Amino acid sequence: MDPVAPATDPHGEIRDAVRQLCANFPGEYWRLLDAQRGYPTEFVAALTEAGYLAALIPEEYGGSGLPLSAAAAILEEVQASGCNGGACHAQMYIMGTILRHGSKAQKQKYLPPIAAGKLRLQAFGVTEPTSGTDTTSLRTRAERQGEHYVVNGQKIWTSRAEHSDLMLLLARTTPREAVRKKTDGLSTFIVEMGEALGKGLTIRPIRTMMNHNSCEVFFDNLRVPAANLVGEEGRGFRYILDGMNAERLLIAAECIGDAKWFIGKACAYARERVVFGHPIGRNQGVQFPIARAYAEMRAAEAVVRQGLAKFDAGLPCGEEANMGKLLAAAASWAAGEACVNTHGGFGFAEEYDIERKFRETRLYQVAPISTNLILSYIGEHVLGMPRSY
Repeated sequence: MDPVAPATDPHGEIRDAVRQLCANFPGEYWRLLDAQRGYPTEFVAALTEAGYLAALIPEEYGGSGLPLSAAAAILEEVQASGCNGGACHAQMYIMGTILRHGSKAQKQKYLPPIAAGKLRLQAFGVTEPTSGTDTTSLRTRAERQGEHYVVNGQKIWTSRAEHSDLMLLLARTTPREAVRKKTDGLSTFIVEMGEALGKGLTIRPIRTMMNHNSCEVFFDNLRVPAANLVGEEGRGFRYILDGMNAERLLIAAECIGDAKWFIGKACAYARERVVFGHPIGRNQGVQFPIARAYAEMRAAEAVVRQGLAKFDAGLPCGEEANMGKLLAAAASWAAGEACVNTHGGFGFAEEYDIERKFRETRLYQVAPISTNLILSYIGEHVLGMPRSY
């Protein structure tokens, strides 16, 4: 029995197909990209051609019309296969804002070419250098001037900005001091990046510990058509919040996939590696951390699946989405630790891919939301304690 196979799997066929696709992109492919800080264009194209990045787009717009649980299965399997969905996962969780709040004209204009792979929706312009996760304190402004909004400001950690055709941008349209609630006065826009680049939009890559194609984005009197406002002016924060549970559940699924990859890799090596005359997996000091990581992964998996089931049923799932992300990120990190320790020095060798995956999964201790903010959410909204910040 495969020790990292899910107990029940309603999306088994999708997983099998994703696994077969990922087999065409082995460790050598990712190691070369890592060395070059390159973008996995071929991998993203293959996922797009297979229809996986259009999984959540309704069939009437050329997508598959699948539930979020199917998207989670796709991303989990990408990670479990040793690949990296960070190059394209945003298209899935950004999509919900347009699906739920975009106008009919916006859906007709953008969704079919996204589904066909002619446009990429990969950039999410929210975080800023001075505000971080305090989103309501962002300073990027969008002022209405006739049939356009003029945008000025800066975003940071806008991953994939260089490789995306569209950006979902959150900007303040009413000064914070002029609104009753600090969450009011923020608006969401669709920015056509090809049109904007060099005309008020500047992108600067940020070199980071892992190859995540992160960027700073600068807006200098960028003109965005008023028709690209998503929903109502001033309600953008609510639209972004709508997608956060989906984002956390999908990232949690990726972490579970990472954990399964680490555990599978560690188990195989522990069975094969012989030291002092017997396999190292016989030693409790090697065996127990792997076993514990597996138990933690399965616990996280159960919470994430419960959250996905609630999301697909249209039920509130904030508790499960936040706890699932917290637990899955911790499980993937613990599994990574066990895998590195099991391999010893070989765990640091690039050819084993462990150090690459180790760096990649570390990100999710702080992104897309920090562990401490999740604990604050649980303390306040689940346990009813006073707000801690």
